[in-house]
Amino acid sequence: MSPVSILLIGFAMSTDAFAAAIGKGAAMRKPLFRDALRAGLIFGAIEAITPIIGWLLGRAALQYVEAYDHWIAFGLLLALGIHMMVNGLRTDDPQEDEDPSRHHGFWRLAITGFATSIDAMAVGIGLAFLDVHIGVVAVVIGLCTLTMVTAGIMLGRALGNLVGKRAEIIGGVILMAIGATILYEHLSGAA
Repeated sequence: MSPVSILLIGFAMSTDAFAAAIGKGAAMRKPLFRDALRAGLIFGAIEAITPIIGWLLGRAALQYVEAYDHWIAFGLLLALGIHMMVNGLRTDDPQEDEDPSRHHGFWRLAITGFATSIDAMAVGIGLAFLDVHIGVVAVVIGLCTLTMVTAGIMLGRALGNLVGKRAEIIGGVILMAIGATILYEHLSGAA
């Protein structure tokens, strides 16, 4: 897998966390950089761990699915991409957020970080079938998420919901393109 593909996966995996960070930043009165960095560290650490867990699960199943692993990677990335695009197109219920001041504690941030990292675990499963160093991918995903969440919280006050949903749509398109590239490279190499 090329360094550009790894970087694109890192940014694609961080777009849903970025969208959540924009929402959190918009809900904070005046987010300080240290608060944004703290959230970025929490999200980034969780987002870096989950693809490793997924990769380990995928490696355990590798011997059973080796003949069609490229289709699994393609299917997972396609499904995640579509899921992210649907979430990006969905309208939020304005009454859903009852008390914005309660959403910035460690456990709330950790739970939100885990919820936005489920897709990274699925990507880790897909990457188990490819020749890729999962440690590098996990670090890139974690650093991209740290950067995007920190920036998202700081930008959240100014941007609100304007960019958040579009970021998820773009991330979904990137994942689908990477999945199609994996499938194309495998099928053209096998032909």
